[in-house]
Amino acid sequence: MAAQSFPIYISMLLGLLAILSSYGSCSFDTNFSIEEATLKDLQLAFYQNKLTSTQLVEFYLEQVRRFNPILNGIIEVNPDALNQASQADLERKRSSPRSLSPLHGIPVLVKDNIATKDQLNTTAGSFALLGSIVPRDAGVVTKLRKAGAIIFGKASLSEWSDFRSYEQPNGWSARGGQGKNPYTMGEPCGSSSGSAISVAANMVTVSLGTETDGSILCPSTLNSVVGIKPTVGLTSRAGVVPISLRQDTVGPICRTVADAAYVLDAIAGPDRYDNSTIEASKYVPKGGYGQFLKEDGLKGKRIGIVRKLYDFGHDDVFYIGAFEKVFKTLKQGGAILVDNLTINSFHVITGSSSGEWTAVLAEFKISINVYLKQLVASPIRSLSDAIEFNRKNSKLEKLKEYGQELFLEAEATKGIGGAEKAALARLAKLSKEGFERLMIKNKLDAIAAPGRLISHFLAIGGFPGVSVPAGYNPQGLPFGIGFGGLKGFEPRLIEIAYGFEHLTMGRKSPSLGRH
Repeated sequence: MAAQSFPIYISMLLGLLAILSSYGSCSFDTNFSIEEATLKDLQLAFYQNKLTSTQLVEFYLEQVRRFNPILNGIIEVNPDALNQASQADLERKRSSPRSLSPLHGIPVLVKDNIATKDQLNTTAGSFALLGSIVPRDAGVVTKLRKAGAIIFGKASLSEWSDFRSYEQPNGWSARGGQGKNPYTMGEPCGSSSGSAISVAANMVTVSLGTETDGSILCPSTLNSVVGIKPTVGLTSRAGVVPISLRQDTVGPICRTVADAAYVLDAIAGPDRYDNSTIEASKYVPKGGYGQFLKEDGLKGKRIGIVRKLYDFGHDDVFYIGAFEKVFKTLKQGGAILVDNLTINSFHVITGSSSGEWTAVLAEFKISINVYLKQLVASPIRSLSDAIEFNRKNSKLEKLKEYGQELFLEAEATKGIGGAEKAALARLAKLSKEGFERLMIKNKLDAIAAPGRLISHFLAIGGFPGVSVPAGYNPQGLPFGIGFGGLKGFEPRLIEIAYGFEHLTMGRKSPSLGRH
């Protein structure tokens, strides 16, 4: 199986490059730089006839050819990407610019656990799902296509969204290999590793990731990009390989807050295949998220500081100084910092006794079995099938090295029984009396925390968060500042993040491949 399956990505890429060569060299305006270009930059270039979507896709195909063998950020590129780009170019000629979405004609990379009903596979990074046929596009992909976006390919990830074993490395999957941080060639974090790597390294304009607990916020932080973890239900999870429908969410990973807001505009809203989106659609603001991109977005915002989230261990000296500068910037922008706060049961929520794992293990077995049974065709139809596949293909899936303990623990669960109900009640109580009470009591717009360190609190309550680049340590490793709020607080978080970004412009492009 390995001999037949492994070259799929390579053959797709070579085929696209062959098509690319038939177009000749890219002939877009050489005064316009695609690298680091925002959605606004690209749409303006389209309008001024300095660039076409076809040329943009060609540029990214070349970037993939150069950098993906090193970074492993992309599992597959879409053989139809150039055709979609050509169609977008035709539509642009026939349409008024104002009638087109900010994503029209823009290549978007989606994580490999997000279904696309096309020539791309949807495998969660595992060979066990290679060749499976999904019934339809995921809800968010349907919305991307409606916005005129080009589905560029599938991003690599931590296999099964980091829910196969305790030992597998962040950013590794059997199909995608080991993803690498473009700044350090080391840890990319996960599980939406490839989505962050590829945007950071300018292999695509924008991407989608998913998060159950930290899987957008963490890789965004370590790869110096912006990630938004939406309120659970704000974006559809239909057609996404699940872990926990109580915690799963789909969100944008981009180079700027503005780009992330425009992508969120495109993917948020109701989907008849995900009932949670009906209730959560009340949080979608009339007029969209772009209206909250305000340079003075920090002004008057009450931002909480929980000092326990700033315990950096042996890295104390650098990071304490770095985040004091972040606080100074927030104040400079007009934010009101409410300092020295505490979250009730802090160590319970961040430790192993919260009940999160008890609940999630049972939820995973239930939801993954439903997902697998709904596939039109698949080599596996249940979690037990996936476990057996890994045993039979142990070399391919590196079972000896990384194991599948989480799979085995989940398979041993018997549904939502007494222990699971108790865990769910405990999580609800911890969230209500912890993060939620702190936010309401202190009338906060957000809590600020280093990178993903707020993710546990957001995960168990279904709350939104955003991570913004804040700088680089002496070894060149990026770090970010995360902001979390209550359900539906995306507008406030976008205002805060955009205001901070405007004052700092903290992102720098990685030096990979430069001479």
